[in-house]
Amino acid sequence: MRPNTIKSLVILTCLASLLLLPGCTNWKKKYQALSVEHENLKGQLDRETALKSQLADQISKDQQMIDELNKQIDELNRTPADASGFGSDYDVSFDAAAGTVTVTLPNAILFDSGKATLKKSVSPELDHILSVLKSKYSGKQVDVVGHTDTDPIRKSNWDDNWELSAQRALTVARYLMDHGIADDKIKASGRGPAQPIASNATSAGKAKNRRVEIVVHIRS
Repeated sequence: MRPNTIKSLVILTCLASLLLLPGCTNWKKKYQALSVEHENLKGQLDRETALKSQLADQISKDQQMIDELNKQIDELNRTPADASGFGSDYDVSFDAAAGTVTVTLPNAILFDSGKATLKKSVSPELDHILSVLKSKYSGKQVDVVGHTDTDPIRKSNWDDNWELSAQRALTVARYLMDHGIADDKIKASGRGPAQPIASNATSAGKAKNRRVEIVVHIRS
């Protein structure tokens, strides 16, 4: 082979090598970039898979809770007094829309006229309610609401029926708290004569309006 030919081949080989080298470098960079992107996507997929699993578990737990609440509601709708646990000897009502069970106690069995101190004989009634609250409605919110008739306060030291109803509700709430109901689950309020359940024109109606309601929020 002629020297000129050999020289030309060497030059061509060198040129080819120089042309290929940058290409190899670019492909290596592209591969590394794709590899990093692949790892990022894999990490994102793993996180999304874990999140999906957590959401599925939470949905399952929420559904179990919903099923249990619906079961309680269905049970209470059938036989409110007995199913509530308080028994048929108590005035028990159920509000499906509000998700509450209400036990109504006449003031006559709780307090003397114009007083806000519990009668000694009332303990069995309140103790039964306590046992049901602890066993069946543990951790539920409980509202204690006092009510009166429309007769103005005359012989007691209360300013008006609103103050009397509030003090009576507070007395019952304190009894529940003193016997094991958590204080952050109790709320006491007085409604005075504002929410009658019977006519105040008759003695019987007034007696019904003088009451304390223990309202249990079963969805809380």
